[in-house]
Amino acid sequence: MVDKVSRFDNIDALLERAGQPLGTTGWHLVDQARINAFADATGDHQWIHVDEERAAAESPFQTTIAHGMLTLSLCATFLSELVKVDDVRLVINAGLNKVRLRAPVPVGSRVRGVATLLETRRMAAGARVVVQMRVEIEGELKPASVADWVLVFHE
Repeated sequence: MVDKVSRFDNIDALLERAGQPLGTTGWHLVDQARINAFADATGDHQWIHVDEERAAAESPFQTTIAHGMLTLSLCATFLSELVKVDDVRLVINAGLNKVRLRAPVPVGSRVRGVATLLETRRMAAGARVVVQMRVEIEGELKPASVADWVLVFHE
């Protein structure tokens, strides 16, 4: 369950929130089916992610773990839960300024996103924003990842 959805009437209302939290998502399960689907989509079938028996026997984590890129890709899901901006035609992913993969996400973990609007800049046809997305693992102090995500909102 999301603690709150940040709803904005337009891009200018979003821009006024620079430096402020955007909220925290509900928990999302990272199960083996999700990890396997990501491996299939990306071609990254490294045993530490997909071979449950080998991971139990040989991995320092004693189980499979999610791909770091899977953890980052969940940020799109998290942002869609947290931010709604009216009068926007589309949102473009313009990349990441800074990424840190801080902790592994073992299979069966639940993760959530915590977002803060770091920077905003008005552009002719919309706005460029930087959202820091922290991916937390339930029951862990260290986040799975922290990324400064650059997005362009088009009116």
